[in-house]
Amino acid sequence: MPHTAVPASARSSSPGPRTAYDLLLIGGGLIGLSTAWRAARRGLRVAVVDPAPASAAAASHAAAGMLAPVSEVTYTEEPLLRLGLASLARWPAFAAELAADSGRDLGDLDYRADGMLEVAFGSDDLAALDELAAFMGKLDLPVERLTGRECRRLEPMLAPAVRGGLLARGDAWVDPRRVTRALLAALERRGVDMVPARVAGLERSGEAVVGVRLAPGAGTSTGPSGEVVRAERVVLAAGAWSGAMEGLPPEVLPPVRPVKGQIMRLRSPEPILRRCVRGVVHGSYVYLVPRGDGELVLGATQEELGFDTRVTAGGLWELLRDARELVPGVTELEVADVVAGLRPGTPDNLPLIGPTALPGLWLATGHHRGGVLLAPLTADLLLEEAGDQQGLAGLCSPLRFQENP
Repeated sequence: MPHTAVPASARSSSPGPRTAYDLLLIGGGLIGLSTAWRAARRGLRVAVVDPAPASAAAASHAAAGMLAPVSEVTYTEEPLLRLGLASLARWPAFAAELAADSGRDLGDLDYRADGMLEVAFGSDDLAALDELAAFMGKLDLPVERLTGRECRRLEPMLAPAVRGGLLARGDAWVDPRRVTRALLAALERRGVDMVPARVAGLERSGEAVVGVRLAPGAGTSTGPSGEVVRAERVVLAAGAWSGAMEGLPPEVLPPVRPVKGQIMRLRSPEPILRRCVRGVVHGSYVYLVPRGDGELVLGATQEELGFDTRVTAGGLWELLRDARELVPGVTELEVADVVAGLRPGTPDNLPLIGPTALPGLWLATGHHRGGVLLAPLTADLLLEEAGDQQGLAGLCSPLRFQENP
């Protein structure tokens, strides 16, 4: 749909009277920004409320950006696999349209579809990989079983001790930080209002949610009661903080918890890997994600420590220890960045996408480690753009916990 950019002076990014929006997103992470952008492309009047959109606090800032539903499949998460495959199929068009809307080249997103190589280090790890290959075969997933020599032929920097691997040619990856910057540019060009404030609570009319109340300060000049921003539909997309929204009944409050992940970014003059490498080392997983500019992302720990975002020596040591077993050359690279993020986890590891029991309130949270992968599908499900012939909406309905307490 053609569009005309709205000048910044014409948008409600500063305090003042606000007309009702068609859609209001609480949360300026990758999920919230993606949904806002897709809604704006449909011609909806959209606002995003967040005190610091796309900040370092967002899970996407720490994410490696793997789009790997096949490589990351587990024995108990077949529903998540279905969601991931459906979203991966949307990523090429999503990336191309985002590049065009943001005025960037597709290469600026560092979107790459060169496949994921999963390797095993020891005999026990190799046995586990063989079991996984058999499970993937039962699901008809497109993977190739490789010997250690075949793995090193694809990636010469792999250690001689690598015993074998699986190649998922259809898996891909992207740089979430670049995607976020492109989304912000696209939203500006589409005239989406960015409201730099914290949400103090939901505005209700009877049982229906009709908007949000902004907390005083944080970029607003509201009084003690806070300014009200009204919308026909409010989407809670605040990541790990979604479960702390004030004023929601217990049966509607999303069961989301923070899951800490520490990540390292290393740098070399040239990329040392051509594709993502994910490895099992003495029973634990580590992944290495190359960027086109020579950066290499190592990740990630999984820690149940509440809202703790400290980067620890122990967490970084584990990442380097396991990555060095697979690719010894990583220890020679420069450390470019270390960061800890909070993934929004749910009890069944499936996201919460769709309407709640409160009219006017929808959820888009709980994506855990799959937020980048699931961004296109999340926007489609929220905006009901592509129908639901595959029955995907039911898998991630927020009502499932209320119906099955």
